Amino acid sequence: MSKSLPLSGLKVVELAGVLAGPAVGMFLAELGAEVVKIENKSTQGDMTRHWKLPTEDPSWAYSAYYCSVNWGKTVLQLDLNHPEELQQALVYIEEADIVISNFKMASAQKMGLDPDTLRQQYPRLIYALISGYIGDDERPAFDVVLQAEAGFLYMNGEPGGNPVKMPVALIDLLAAHQLKEGILLALLHRERSGEGSLVQISLFAAAVASLANQATNWLVGNAIPQPLGTLHPNIAPYGEIFICQDDLKLVLAVGVDRQFTQLCRALEHPEWATADLYRSNGARLRHRTQLSQALQEEMSRYPRQYLLDQFKRFGVPAGAVYNMQEVFEQPEAAAMILYWNLPDGTPVQSVRSAAFKLE
Repeated sequence: MSKSLPLSGLKVVELAGVLAGPAVGMFLAELGAEVVKIENKSTQGDMTRHWKLPTEDPSWAYSAYYCSVNWGKTVLQLDLNHPEELQQALVYIEEADIVISNFKMASAQKMGLDPDTLRQQYPRLIYALISGYIGDDERPAFDVVLQAEAGFLYMNGEPGGNPVKMPVALIDLLAAHQLKEGILLALLHRERSGEGSLVQISLFAAAVASLANQATNWLVGNAIPQPLGTLHPNIAPYGEIFICQDDLKLVLAVGVDRQFTQLCRALEHPEWATADLYRSNGARLRHRTQLSQALQEEMSRYPRQYLLDQFKRFGVPAGAVYNMQEVFEQPEAAAMILYWNLPDGTPVQSVRSAAFKLE
């Protein structure tokens, strides 16, 4: 990103907690916006402050989880049910360009912080609202429940095993990305018209919008996606994980016939590419188990790095299966780390949310 931050001068009030809303606030802060995060003093702040791993220092006022999405913000703890403290919040909102909220509508209306009230007072305001569900459904919305209700749990995991959730709060992050896009469009609209906007996203809608090919496998093909582990329902070999000679693991992602031909050449088995069992993607899908066994037998003869170098040389999509330490040993990942201090002076590291470059 260029040194001139594109959202410098923009003022944001974040009334949201947990992950989706704070992720949007941090994204805007990374782009130069001034973000004031208002947390509920009566509940000791954002609930994620207390979501600590057993390895974390219990005396810390902040969890690693909280630190993941709260870089670059001014944090205030206010009890908005107290008129004086609500008035403090309204002072910031009066000057704000954007308000981010995940308040339930009844609670927001009681405090006069609902979109209708604030937009009537401040016509240029962009009000970004996150809810769990569409319409009047105000059930508590947590990521694993949304992963279940949007079909992710059902189709994730190993065949014959229990449903498995994604190891990050995927639906919250998908909703955050949707809300970022809506906010940026609202800023463009305000630049052109002078009018503010209400930008709304539900976790459920964000989840459904992200079902992509798995949705159309049902809508077009009448096929209910089943658990396949790391495998892809439409492509082979794609997602197969192989154990190399040194007991390290790698994964293949062969998307087209040409790449499969190159894979066969890299493994010195060019005859596989023209064999009836494997000559097309459809054939490889039908004989996936047999192909996987043949590939595993061949890859077990070589160290992982040799295979990765060979696949790179031949243009075969493949990668090492890394743990988190190994991820951040890679220069490109290390360059994404933010180094900063918490309000009490404690140094902390987290990861940028704005991964794109703008020059």
